Amino acid sequence: MALYATAASVLAGVESRRGSIKGLVYASSFQNVKQLYALVCETQRYSAVLDAVIASAGLLRAEKKLRPHLAKVLVYELLLGKGFRGGGGRWKPLLDRHQARLKAELARLKVQRRVSRNEDLLQVGSRPGTASQVPRFVRVNTLKTSLDDAVDYFKRQGFSYQGRASSLEDARALRGRCFLLDPLLPELLVFPAQTDLHDHPLYRAGHLILQDKASCLPAALLAPPPGAHVIDACAAPGNKTSHLAALLKNQGGSGMPARQLEEPGAGTPSKARLQALAGFQQRALRHALTFPSLQRLVYSTCSLCQEENEDVVCDALQQNPGTFRLAPVLPSWPHRGLGTFPGAEHCLRASPETTLTGGFFVAVLERVEVPSSVPQAEAAPEPTPSAAPRSKRRRQAVAPGAQPRTQPRTQQKGKR
Repeated sequence: MALYATAASVLAGVESRRGSIKGLVYASSFQNVKQLYALVCETQRYSAVLDAVIASAGLLRAEKKLRPHLAKVLVYELLLGKGFRGGGGRWKPLLDRHQARLKAELARLKVQRRVSRNEDLLQVGSRPGTASQVPRFVRVNTLKTSLDDAVDYFKRQGFSYQGRASSLEDARALRGRCFLLDPLLPELLVFPAQTDLHDHPLYRAGHLILQDKASCLPAALLAPPPGAHVIDACAAPGNKTSHLAALLKNQGGSGMPARQLEEPGAGTPSKARLQALAGFQQRALRHALTFPSLQRLVYSTCSLCQEENEDVVCDALQQNPGTFRLAPVLPSWPHRGLGTFPGAEHCLRASPETTLTGGFFVAVLERVEVPSSVPQAEAAPEPTPSAAPRSKRRRQAVAPGAQPRTQPRTQQKGKR
């Protein structure tokens, strides 16, 4: 089935740091993105377990044409998933030949680690990769609730609130039912890695948004003032758009159709496709910079590829000399842009290794010729953290770093 081949391609892309799961899934052109996303996430979640079972069973030695990532996806479906979908196509007969051995090795692994359930293998003796150690970030949807109320709800459920984190180490050390407030972004809660909140009542009610910290940066750095006109040119699946709506208190924002500026193609980018995609993004960014009402623009991708990031920004600046500049944002952010052109250090990069987030890139561009009536900061401030929540006190969302403008027309343009 195309599902399994595409899932293997996305998994390979994630492990080689070509992008995040979400970004690669949406770039794959696979129609059922929810099905694909769930399969990749669960396969990656059990990655260490699957590697151990596949190695012990000698599957790749017996089936030399079976690639490792595809084998991992197929074995997950066979042993831990809901069985092969759509009959499994040509892969089911292949796995059937090894089914007994694979099941036996899974059972042996449980005995060795003294567990009885598959889920317990995730906690005992496994060696999760860096990506699986990324905390679960949860943005409180301030259009529906407040930070205080969300924290109080989790406390009543038996979670232990640890206050505001002071460093990445605080987030990395989270265990069990403990959670923190992010030190940089207001209304962003931090839970231990692998915390599953998809069935949580607040999530189902839309009070919580499961959004990676790096994905929250574009809206926070755009910092639109109340009533600003905002365009999200690549709203897919819409988390950043909903974040903008919360910052604007649901007034003044607008978004373009999902994936309008996306480039179709396979999940694993070939060199030719990467060049085409980079060219497409360069044209799109240059076009965005021609908007005469445009004062501030955030260009973001869920990719770590230079061709999609620094090269695009450099080309756009060269095509608009003296019109826009890179704003020096978040000086404390530890992962900066690649030094491929002067000023690239003002760009932000994110990765599981350096920032405990998904792979991401953000560049903030601001117009140089600003009308004299519009205040212009030399450097964009870091988002101001909100005060630690107190019980029974409600708070409204405040656009971090927002400054009043007499011409509040703003645009955000990003990828995925």
